[in-house]
This record gives sequence, structure tokens and C-alpha cells, in this order.
Amino acid sequence: MPEPIAAAERDFIVRHPLLTALALSLGTAIALGVARFSYALLLSPMRTDLGWPYLIAGGMNTGNALGYLLGALITPPLMRRFGTHKMLIGGALATAFFIILSGLFIDTATLLALRIVTGAVSAFIFISGGILISRLAALHPRRAGFLLGLFYGGSGIGIVASAWLVPATMAAATAHGVAHSWQWAWLAMGLLSLVATAFMAPPALRIPALPPQTHGAGRFRMRTLSFGLTSYFMFGLGYIGYMTFVIALLKEQGMSASMITLFYTLLGLAVMASSRLWAGMLDKFKGGESLAILNALLSVATLLPAVTAAPAAVFISGLLFGGVFLSAVASTTALVRHNLPPASWSLGISAFTIVFAAGQIVGPSIVGWIADRSGGLQQGLLFSALALLIGALLAWRQRPLHLRKN
Repeated sequence: MPEPIAAAERDFIVRHPLLTALALSLGTAIALGVARFSYALLLSPMRTDLGWPYLIAGGMNTGNALGYLLGALITPPLMRRFGTHKMLIGGALATAFFIILSGLFIDTATLLALRIVTGAVSAFIFISGGILISRLAALHPRRAGFLLGLFYGGSGIGIVASAWLVPATMAAATAHGVAHSWQWAWLAMGLLSLVATAFMAPPALRIPALPPQTHGAGRFRMRTLSFGLTSYFMFGLGYIGYMTFVIALLKEQGMSASMITLFYTLLGLAVMASSRLWAGMLDKFKGGESLAILNALLSVATLLPAVTAAPAAVFISGLLFGGVFLSAVASTTALVRHNLPPASWSLGISAFTIVFAAGQIVGPSIVGWIADRSGGLQQGLLFSALALLIGALLAWRQRPLHLRKN
């Protein structure tokens, strides 16, 4: 049975859907904006301090994605046992805890293990939050696309916060003579995640959970989403190379620290704005058209810093990438909502999350390996751009299920 909800609580989410979605978006701020994407700001200082090649540096995000995949695989049975709300809040608290632990060690193997575990528990947030925002969107069908975009755009909150918090804490650590200044950044971001959890939990608890999923129907329909799933794998493979290495590339190209902070801040702000930008498209298209368009735009954004170091082109790349990439994630949730019954939303979101995580596992290591062999990150980003373009072509072939002849 669905988790019970009081009449007063239902009245709150009916009257305040935007406030509820914004609070829930703090979950994606923790799971993606802080736990995963902040590593782009820490990759260079950690690599320099610990003597890592790009393969190892990229492998840290490969480990995070591996953990994310494992977490996605075990989330459905854990959710059936503990409930959606407990998985969301428990995942957020666990993610904050492991981020803090990442600031207490310098051993490479230990840091890799922590990246894996952090990825696993962050998947709890992402899947359970995706289910709850789908439920909220179902209560407000005219605003569904905007609410989905607002939830996934919460990653921008974490990106913007990291853009300012990481340099500030590292500068403070250096001023105090701390040997490994990047550790202070992990500690600060872990504490920030705890604060975000405290603001997220009360509104999230007001959203009713979905009814139990119908496994048979879900499995049957998932086979008809093969182009969408394959495209989303290519999205995971391609986008993560940009988000892992773009800051390191800008540093290699000689961009100043203040300009890098501005670049990453604008990228995060674009993520936040994307919820409004693409809402109509997510409501309009029932098949893979949205994912195809967004993948194609991401391919262009990824290509720009790979072919030119011109500041104008680089900032256009960041704005375009930020304004698109989390909407690609939202487009798969919209695809599930448009094509599966509510009882199968959990299964559908989990399936897309799993292929997404699989793509992210290999993406950073491939880009790092290419960079080490070719002598630069530009070649690695060319690979990422190609993967995203292939993803766009695959998504374009995904049709709404009601148009298919089964």
C-alpha cells in the first residue's frame, strides 16, 4: 500500500508545488551537484598533491559511477522494504557522511572506496527523489515538465555552491598552513549536505508515495524503450567526461582561478534556469525527441572547448552545457511518465538510472586514458562529443509506446 498522507499534508503539496519541488531539488544538489560534480574542482589539486595520472584522476569518478550503478540495482528492493521517503532521507544523510570522510584520508585506495560508497548512497537519493517528483508532477499535470526540470535542476544549486565553497575553503586551508588543502573542501561540502538535508526532508515527507509497481507490465514495456535506454547510456558515457575534466582543461589552457569560478558558477546557474527553459518540450514530446535534441546540443557544447580555448567559446560551452544536461535526465523521467503506468514508474526510473550509471562508469576512465596517451584533454572531450551525438541519433528513433505495434 502507498505510504499514508494526512489531509493537511496533501493540501500543502497541492497549494505549494513549486516550494515542494524546490525543497526536493536539494536532494539532487547533494547527490549530483556536491557528491559528484564538485570533484571537477578538486581533480587538479588532488592530482597535483597525490601525484595521480589522468587515468587515476578520472578513475575516481569511474568509481563513483560504479557505486551509483550498484546503488541503483539495490534501490528497488530496499525501497520496497523501507519506503521511498526513508530511502531519500537516509541516502542524503549517508552521502553527507561519506563526503565528510573523504576529507579525512589521503590514501588513494581509501579515497576510491569512499567515492564508490558515496556513489551508491547517492543513487538512493536520485531514484527515490525521482519517484516522489513524478508523484508530485502527477498531482499538477499542467506543470509537470516544469516540476521535473526544477527537481533535476537542483544540481545547479550544488554546482554554484561548490564553485564558491571549494576555492574559499582551500584558500583558508592554505592560509592556515594545511598540508592537503583539498581536504577542507570535502569537509565543508559534507556539512553543507547535512544542512541541505534538513531543509529537504520536511516538504519531501508530505509527498505521497506511489502504489506498488507491477513488475510484469513494467518488464514488457521496458523492452519497447530500448532506443531510449541505449541513448541514455551514451548520454552517461559522454556528459561525464565534460563534467569531470573541463575545469582541469581550462586550467591547462591558462584560465585564471577567478574566471574558472565564474565559468562554473554560470554553468550551475544555467542548470537552475533549465527547468523553465525546457518544460514545454518535456510536456509536448512523448517519445525520445527531447532526449535527442538535448544530446545533440550537449555534443556541440562539449566540442567547443575541445577545439578552441577562446574565452567566449568556452563560456558559451558552459552556459549551453549547464542549460541542457540535467534536462536530459529530466527527459527520461518524462518519457517514463508518458509511457508507463504509475505502478511501473519505479521500475522505469530505475532502468534508466542503471544504464545511465553504466555509461558513467566507463566515461571518465576512457577520457583520462585518451588524455594520458594523446598528451591532452582535448582528444578525450572529442570522444565525449561523439558519444553524445550517437546518443542523439539513437534517441530520435524512440517512439511513444502507444504508437508501437506490439
